[in-house]
Amino acid sequence: MKRIHKVLVANRGEIAVRVLRTCRRLGLRTVAVFSDADREAPHVRLADEAMHLGPAPARESYLSIERVLAAAKDSGADAIHPGYGFLSENEDFARACADAGFVFVGPPAEAIELMGNKRQAKLRMQAADVPCIPGYEAARPGESLEDEALVREGQRIGFPLMVKAAAGGGGRGMRLVRDPGALLEAIRSARSEATNAFGSGELILERAIEGARHVEVQVFADEHGGAVHLGERDCSVQRRHQKVIEESPSPAVTPGLRERMGAVAVQAIRAIGYRGAGTIEFLLAPNGDFFFMEMNTRLQVEHPVTELITGLDLVEWQLRVADGEPLPLTQAEITFRGHAIEARLCAEDPAKGFLPQTGRLLAWVPPEGEGIRVDHGVREGQDITPFYDSMQAKLIAYGPDRETARERLAAALRELTVFGVTTNSTFIQHVLGHEAFRSGRYDTGFVGAHTPPETLQVLGQASTEDQAILAAVLFHDDAVALARKGGFDAALTGWSSSYALPVPVVLHDGAAELRASVRPVAPEAYDVRIGDTSVSLSLRGLGAERVEVEVAGRRRAVRYRRAGGTLWCSLDGITRSLRDISFRLPSERERASDGRLRAPMDGRIIRVSTQVGAAVKKGDVLVVLEAMKMESSLIAPTDGVVTAVNVTVGAQVPARHVVAVVSPEAKEAA
Repeated sequence: MKRIHKVLVANRGEIAVRVLRTCRRLGLRTVAVFSDADREAPHVRLADEAMHLGPAPARESYLSIERVLAAAKDSGADAIHPGYGFLSENEDFARACADAGFVFVGPPAEAIELMGNKRQAKLRMQAADVPCIPGYEAARPGESLEDEALVREGQRIGFPLMVKAAAGGGGRGMRLVRDPGALLEAIRSARSEATNAFGSGELILERAIEGARHVEVQVFADEHGGAVHLGERDCSVQRRHQKVIEESPSPAVTPGLRERMGAVAVQAIRAIGYRGAGTIEFLLAPNGDFFFMEMNTRLQVEHPVTELITGLDLVEWQLRVADGEPLPLTQAEITFRGHAIEARLCAEDPAKGFLPQTGRLLAWVPPEGEGIRVDHGVREGQDITPFYDSMQAKLIAYGPDRETARERLAAALRELTVFGVTTNSTFIQHVLGHEAFRSGRYDTGFVGAHTPPETLQVLGQASTEDQAILAAVLFHDDAVALARKGGFDAALTGWSSSYALPVPVVLHDGAAELRASVRPVAPEAYDVRIGDTSVSLSLRGLGAERVEVEVAGRRRAVRYRRAGGTLWCSLDGITRSLRDISFRLPSERERASDGRLRAPMDGRIIRVSTQVGAAVKKGDVLVVLEAMKMESSLIAPTDGVVTAVNVTVGAQVPARHVVAVVSPEAKEAA
């Protein structure tokens, strides 16, 4: 390196950890930045030094250009790597870095600005003869992007139709419209969301290509005229237009198609004078036609699958290109071997519409094994807060072929231990095991077609035997704790001088109750009754919070962790959180709704659509809360009159906070 000796990583979590590891491998000194919420985060501990940015909200810390630049200056860094997310695609930040004399590890500000706007990017790609999706972008003078013009042009293009925010990404400000009568409301809704998320309500329209796959091409360019592609990634498994699973190579791309898509991607970056890492995203139609969607002017979350099949370190390439070096390899020297699949582990509950989850990580044990890579930035005991993205880690599996990679990833997810915060692990395992994914014949409609809400509700549902095991583990853990407290041998657990009586156990998984009766019959042996079914089982301790359960000659290992009255348990790779409500008063369980509208998670209030005295109907949206980049509408629980509003726009509220009260009649709230 000629100019780069000390790198400040302007990011957090697994992103920062990923960049820091390559910097350290290259012998570069490193600087981390952190907010109040991340004082003890792994990325802070990994760097040579760390600089405090400010309060937990991203706009007051990680998104503050002034604070990041001040940290870089005070630490003596000579380069800034933005990672991905936050300021990585902010042209003002890239320009400010250069103006302040720092090497920005990314593309020129002009390229970020151009390609960061879907409308301008599409117009430039059309001028460069890159195939684009038919639509409306107000390309000619005098054409309008106002609501009425979009409705008129939408009718001309035809349905189904996509309404897209010109700025930003991540699926926000995007709507699929099938019914002409729903177009105006979709435009207004998308414009409002885009304005709130990106500060711009500019929209474009595109024809919806059904049955298409989302296939992107990794590209790189240097300042010496070199430009290459590193193959494609298939990112078609998405929920709410956000990627969940990515793989390389794509099951739908032949060598000939790869060559054509790669050539077009390189043609695209040459047309804009690009430098550094980027991704050209295409929609691949069932007939093999492909169309430009957008460009990400940064490294992607899913870049590890490309690294595994090429054997390259893309962060190292970024650093070398930013330092003025030519690309390490020519196109002819780049080879592809094997197959890699990545899954994004997110703190969210699929059964509740992928609602983001917060809490403290009671246990975090990532899997290991041949072909397994885990990129993460979390640790046991860390608080998962509502201030940042819900993705906590990426599990990536590599194999000589696709099926080996798929099986290794599925096994890694079964081995993963994460207690304290609900994740999408069970959902990912379901996707990996689904025939549509196994066959490779899937598209961007996979989640909607194969995991509808009713399927998500029953994913990981415990069988009768599973329920018996969970009840016995809870009972046994209580008995062992009692033995330890009383100072007697744990082998006497369950002993009784008379006939052992069954003990009722009631657990709640957040959706339903599990009722069982547990009767000790011998040390570490129990009869458990679930309804009319009796299950005989024995437990054998394997160490701290690990037991082996034997039922009818079949042994199964169980990992668990207690947190007060909550049992976190992993059985056959399915993690469940169950609350012990055996002794809860019936009046609490059966209490009717009191009209109080509570926040479902920690978050920030971004909209209040009601006021005291307003008459509302059940289902009316009263408040909108944002957490982990997701908006949640809080609706009136009953018909009535609003008698209290306890929040204002911008307020940060904890989970269960009463944001408003709706009373059947106009009377003061208690």
